[in-house]
Amino acid sequence: MTSRTVTLLDVARVAGVSKSTVSDALQGSGRVAEATRERVRAVAEELGYRPNSAARRLRRSSTGAIGLHLPQTATRLDYYMNLAFGAVARAQEEGLDVVLLAPAGVAGGESGRVASRVDGLLVIDPEVGDSAVPGLLDAGVPVVTGERYLGPAAAPSGAVICDNAASLTALLDHVTERGARHPAVLAPAGTSAWATALRATAASWGQEHGVAVALRTVPFAATPQEAEETTLALLRTDPAVDAVICAPDGAAPGVLRAAATAGRTVGTVSVRTAGGATSGRTIGGATSGRTAGGTTSGRTIGSTTSGHTAGSTTPGRTGEAGTHPRTPLLVASCVDGTATRSAEPPVTAVDLRPAAYGRACAELLCDILAGRTAPDTVRRHTWALETRASTTPPC
Repeated sequence: MTSRTVTLLDVARVAGVSKSTVSDALQGSGRVAEATRERVRAVAEELGYRPNSAARRLRRSSTGAIGLHLPQTATRLDYYMNLAFGAVARAQEEGLDVVLLAPAGVAGGESGRVASRVDGLLVIDPEVGDSAVPGLLDAGVPVVTGERYLGPAAAPSGAVICDNAASLTALLDHVTERGARHPAVLAPAGTSAWATALRATAASWGQEHGVAVALRTVPFAATPQEAEETTLALLRTDPAVDAVICAPDGAAPGVLRAAATAGRTVGTVSVRTAGGATSGRTIGGATSGRTAGGTTSGRTIGSTTSGHTAGSTTPGRTGEAGTHPRTPLLVASCVDGTATRSAEPPVTAVDLRPAAYGRACAELLCDILAGRTAPDTVRRHTWALETRASTTPPC
């Protein structure tokens, strides 16, 4: 190794300690045993480690700002804009500004320059293929990732993660409870933890339930048109599909257009109880009470939503070849937002609560910077399943 390639993580691996211990030992801070401190320093000298100049400056003074790195596709997605607003709001409570990092500005070894302008970094949905991420993780300042980074690089100072496997499982369980027997998933391409988890879950859920899940891969930030084209091709080649779960933010309206083109009615056939239509609402696994003669909206936080009501019917097949286009098609989305709420019909979706997620990421970074939380902290963020007309009976 040369001094240009040796990182804190390299020293930590050889010394047999954590990255934070190496940092404390070399800075003369923290509760590090003297023997450990000497061993770390000896390893660093042997490997030719040289501390980041930007990090040295930051130890002397604060910049009063944190950096925010988003995926390159983020600029046109509601999810990331709401996440950014949440992060900004939380940072401002600590008196910190948020610097949005342009992807081109942090690639190619520019992480030291970036770190000289911020006290810490938020790296959201880091992709293995993003050339900027390894440098940011080793920039010499605390780093919190939104979701885990699956590539080889220095470990972040902390992470805020969602149970993405559970959210897709909830959607698959929900459409199955509504009568679907041959669901399809339009899963995102890419190497982020979110995309990887959704593809793996679609396959494992199908194996566990003995159901053939039609899996199609679409771009991470697929447009409605791309979702429409993929869905049309899917329905033409596999007309038995009776539910489509679309992953990318804002792409679900394309699935609805494809259903209309294919002559498929979206939603279930009439499912009614005495006095009115119902759909389940579950929060933390407890189902809320229904009112006689009324209607409830469906919401699940961290678990699947309720099943059928008494006297309900489910979308079924006519039993004859060539009649699948008249079979209702259930439509759902892995990401809630304006597009799913304002669609006609409104689309059942997982509310990832992006503003709250951005706030949680910024809060963890602020806690680490202020010494309120130890490095290597991982916190979990909850999601909610919002059931709407695209998978529930009409009122």
